[in-house]
This record gives sequence, C-alpha cells and structure tokens, in this order.
Amino acid sequence: MECPHLSSSVCIAPDSAKFPNGSPSSWCCSVCRSNKSPWVCLTCSSVHCGSYRCDDFVVNDTKLGLVQKVREHLQNLENSAFTADRHRKRKLLENSSLNSKLLKVNGSTTTICATGLRNLGNTCFMNAILQSLSNIEQFCCYFKELPAVELRNGKTAGRRTYHTRSQGDNNVSLVEEFRKTLCALWQGSQTAFSPESLFYVVWKIMPNFRGYQQQDAHEFMRYLLDHLHLELQGGFNGVSRSAILQENSTLPASNKCCINGASTVVTAIFGGILQNEVNCLICGTESRKFDPFLDLSLDIPSQFRSKRSKNQENGPVCSLRDCLRSFTDLEELDETELYMCHKCKKKQKSTKKFWIQKLPKVLCLHLKRFHWTAYLRNKVDTYVEFPLRGLDMKCYLLEPENSGPENCLYDLAAVVVHHGSGVGSGHYTAYATHEGRWFHFNDSTVTLTDEETVVKAKAYILFYVERQAKAGSDKL
Repeated sequence: MECPHLSSSVCIAPDSAKFPNGSPSSWCCSVCRSNKSPWVCLTCSSVHCGSYRCDDFVVNDTKLGLVQKVREHLQNLENSAFTADRHRKRKLLENSSLNSKLLKVNGSTTTICATGLRNLGNTCFMNAILQSLSNIEQFCCYFKELPAVELRNGKTAGRRTYHTRSQGDNNVSLVEEFRKTLCALWQGSQTAFSPESLFYVVWKIMPNFRGYQQQDAHEFMRYLLDHLHLELQGGFNGVSRSAILQENSTLPASNKCCINGASTVVTAIFGGILQNEVNCLICGTESRKFDPFLDLSLDIPSQFRSKRSKNQENGPVCSLRDCLRSFTDLEELDETELYMCHKCKKKQKSTKKFWIQKLPKVLCLHLKRFHWTAYLRNKVDTYVEFPLRGLDMKCYLLEPENSGPENCLYDLAAVVVHHGSGVGSGHYTAYATHEGRWFHFNDSTVTLTDEETVVKAKAYILFYVERQAKAGSDKL
C-alpha cells in the first residue's frame, strides 16, 4: 500500500515524548510493518518507514516552516505539562509539611510553630546549640527584643538593613545574626531556616570553626557565649549595652555575674561562681579562690563507664547526682598537679574541693564524654540518668542555709545529644521543651516527642532552668 499524498505531503517522525499516546514500538509502517524509524503523514496519518525497500521519501519541513511550528507547539505542550506536574508536586510537599506541623491537643488541631535549621555541611553541632538556646525563654526573649542593627555608612545610613555576605567585614555582628536566627525559629512561617549568615559571621570571628568538618558542640557553645558577651560589652547599635540590659532585663543586680568585665545578659543568665579550696597536706595552709563559670564540665565516674544503656544489668546506673558528687568531692591532687604552698615556699601535695558559691539562673551541665588516649580522642558512651524536673543543687552550695528551698531546684529545658563514636564524626541533635511540649530537633526536621524518649537519651549537654517559686516540690 502506498500513501496517496507521498509526493506532495509532509511527514514527521512520531516521538513518544511528543505523542504520549504512542511510541515508536507501537507505530509501524503500513507497507512493510517495520517499526524502525516510522514516519507519519500529516495529511492522511498513514505510517511509513521511509526505507529504500518501500521506495518512500519524506521531507523535514515545508517552505513556510509548518513542521517547525508543529514542533514548537508540541514542545510548549510538553513544557506546560511538566510545569503543571512540578507545581502539583510542590503543592503536595507544602501540604505535607503543613500537615506535619499540625498536632491534635485535647481534640483540637493546633500548629507546631517550631522551625528546623538546615545543615550547611556538618553544622549539626551549631544547630543543636542554637535550638537549645532558643528554648531558654529569658535568654531568647532578650535577644529577640533587641532593635535591628542600623548600618550608618554610605547609602544604608539611617535605614534598617540586614547582613549579607556581600557586605564588608566592618558590618559583621554576631549579636545581630544571632537575634535574627532566634526570631526565625518560632515564627512558624517556614519548615526550616538556613543560618548561613550566622555561620558566615562565625567563620569571620571564630577561626576554629572555619570549614565544614564536624566540631564539638560544647566547644562551639562556649565560643558563642563568650563572643556574644564580648560584643554586648562593646556596645550595640550606638547604645550602651549596660543601658539595654537595664531596660530589657528583669534580673536583679545580685544575679548578675561579671566575667571579663561588665555584666551582660550572658553572665546574668548563665553566670555562676565556684569556690575552689586547696589545702596543703604538709602544713595545712588553706587557699581559697573564687572562679566565675558559664557551665560546669562533669566527669563520668570510671566505675560506670561500661554501662552503656539504662536497661543494661551489669552494675548500677550512673546518675547526674554521681557526676555532680564526683565534681564536688574532696580529691587529692596527683604528682603532676602539686600545689605551690606560699607558707612552705615550694610545691607540696594537697587536696582540692569545689563548692558552688552562687548558682546561675540557667545551669548548664556538660558531661565529659570525650577524652584523649595516646593517639586519639575516644567517647565515653555511658548512659547517665538525669531528672526532667526537680534537680536539687542545695547540697553542693557553699552556704546552703542562705538559699531558699525553691532557689536550688532546677527543671530541664534542653538536652544536646551526640550520636556516634568520636568527636570528629557522628551527629548532634537536641531535645527541648516549649510551652509544655517536648520537641526533637534534628537539623531541618522537628518532631514532637515525649518525656519517656527524652530521659532515655545519652545526654552530652544539659540545660536546667531555675524553678519559679510557684512550681511543685518534687526533687532529684
């Protein structure tokens, strides 16, 4: 059979991409039944292969370019279908994200306002600390209430602007980027926030954290708090930091611990004071020294280091009380730590003991899970039992009789957890409580969790908030 329009018509090759109802395998020549390189007549729809066997021929286009117009029309249809499909998938993803942030409470549906933090390349150590700090209400509210930085140079003078990577080094402000990050975390307008501007500032002022290798979350927290403290001391947006602290903070002056100069919100919230007592074992001379602190680093007692889970049967479970007792117990210093006795005029054997002279508003406890061996830094994977509420710190105070019963009780606000075997590897996540509910923060993913899950975590850093007087009386 021969196409009657073969000598004057135009034919095109059917393409499965442009003809969704057909494909080269289903289109075959009406003469030889071959499905190799089939062509269809645009006039009568006859299909031919154009081979020498059938003695047919085709042309690619007419003088008016009609085939090209057909090709362009088919391409537009294909692009429209692709765009519509992409839009449909995006809608499904947005609805899924919205549904994942909906929670039923007492029969009614409410929205989870928590926002995740995108991982910028092994930045989970930073994300876990930021999420924890964002759930310490008094600390977080102070920064969120600060005015935005006004850059007073050139075209931006007098206008409220925000830091970008294209701006010069003189405009870098850790306080400002930290403020913006905290503001973004509980707005509920997005599933995840990218802290790249804050991370860029961290790179500029904290060289130890440049690059994308895994870092120690505790070390980052200390650097972050120290640099926030220093920048707040130096003035912000042309206003004295002490003036802003007085205007925005409800903390009494007696609760403000000074570290490296004037008090700031960092020291007012996290600042405590230790008394370090050293006694010479030869002459009995006692030396006392007061040391301010932002957190306490606690050893996990060696007798518990083989206990890796709460349900493991070999021996008792290590508790936070065991770690605190080990920190404050009297210890004899070894030969490498001989004390220079001013009465004996030489280094002597001595004992050391810590007392807490002043408790902070937020007690940050760091469990020393990483220690150096001859060649590497190993992890102590021991499970440490910790209370969610009612941590009683009175027995560790230097003068407990001067503190009220409620002033020594602390409730847990956040926990940072390290998953993995080494400080240079693994992954950090955080648990934190917000408006009576516990959340698990895993970079950009935020999920609702329960107390039973939280207490099973192998804590690395614990944030305890001083209990208000109206709270209950249960204790550790």
